[in-house]
Amino acid sequence: MTSVSRRRLRKYAAYFLAWTILGLFFFSQELAQRFFSHDPTPWWHYLLSWLTGMYICALLTPGVLWLGRKFPIERRNWARRTALHLLCSVAFALINVVLASIELPHMRVLPASVKGFWGTLAVLLLISFHGSILVYWVVLGIQYALLYYRRYQEREKQALRLELHASELKSQLMRSQLSALKMQLQPHFLFNTLNAIMVLVRQQRGRQAEEMLARLSDLLRSVLEEVETQEVPLRRELDYLRLYLSIEQVRFQDRLRIEIHADPGTLDAAVPHMGLQPIVENAIRHGIGRSSAAGKIEISASRVNDKLELKVEDDGPGFPAANFEAARGIGLANTRARLNQLYGDAAELTAQNREHCGAAVTMILPYHVAPGFEETEVMELHGLDDIGR
Repeated sequence: MTSVSRRRLRKYAAYFLAWTILGLFFFSQELAQRFFSHDPTPWWHYLLSWLTGMYICALLTPGVLWLGRKFPIERRNWARRTALHLLCSVAFALINVVLASIELPHMRVLPASVKGFWGTLAVLLLISFHGSILVYWVVLGIQYALLYYRRYQEREKQALRLELHASELKSQLMRSQLSALKMQLQPHFLFNTLNAIMVLVRQQRGRQAEEMLARLSDLLRSVLEEVETQEVPLRRELDYLRLYLSIEQVRFQDRLRIEIHADPGTLDAAVPHMGLQPIVENAIRHGIGRSSAAGKIEISASRVNDKLELKVEDDGPGFPAANFEAARGIGLANTRARLNQLYGDAAELTAQNREHCGAAVTMILPYHVAPGFEETEVMELHGLDDIGR
């Protein structure tokens, strides 16, 4: 016997077991009445009568279910369909009574005064007709209840599918927005670097221009390998930053001093890929670039409870007070937008002038370890030994 046949057999067995239990339920009620009325009729007469009636209902129920599917009662046609099913329930009750009137006389379970088909039919029309109509409507009601429950489950599943699809679309949109913001930041840095190289070429400083191009090549190769990555470990981000600073040191030479202080426990923390570079670039532009004297940029990383605090400070003239917001430029604006997309309200980026001189930009991120990040290659760095020492 196949598994399908076994399932079908179990289904039919459960179906007739349910009707048997219903027959036993009504038999128990009849048995109680017999006990209190001192009815001499043998108890098994009542048992056979009720089971026979229930099994006839079981045989007719598939027809009721077919009518329920064929002529469903809906809001737009409830009056006509209710009237139709009322007629069908009367027909169901008549068929039930007729079949029982044919079967019961042969079983000899009725009183002796009830004789033959017509006598049994007359008795059953009085005692079973209305109950049979009720059985029809109960079966129909159970069918519709199960149907509405299945529809509810389907709507729930559809809602979950739509919610999942919307979540996926939202995630894709967020990734696209983040990638667009990264693409805005990287050309911004690239164009600034190329402009600096052009200045070196015009000044006939060929060696410095070649060195800057070599370091730019290192940085671009490393960045392009992870162009779709949104988060990297802090140690990796500092490697990118050192590459970038090596380029700027060719430009500013002894005028630029860099100090990097990162707690060892923060080096595996996840940070936005190329998130520090625009902040440091902003510090160089508004700090070192606007001053004729040598300047220093300090980069620090520390963990404060469940937050990672990254700070970039310079000792330059600071942001102009008259146009403070505009002075911070596209780099900080896009970085703030990236943080909002990645972390929402859990991240923060603030920029302010220091008390005596210079400016400070602080990035606060939710602390978590960067998952699944593997070093793809060892970066080839050109002359970075002095950076961050």
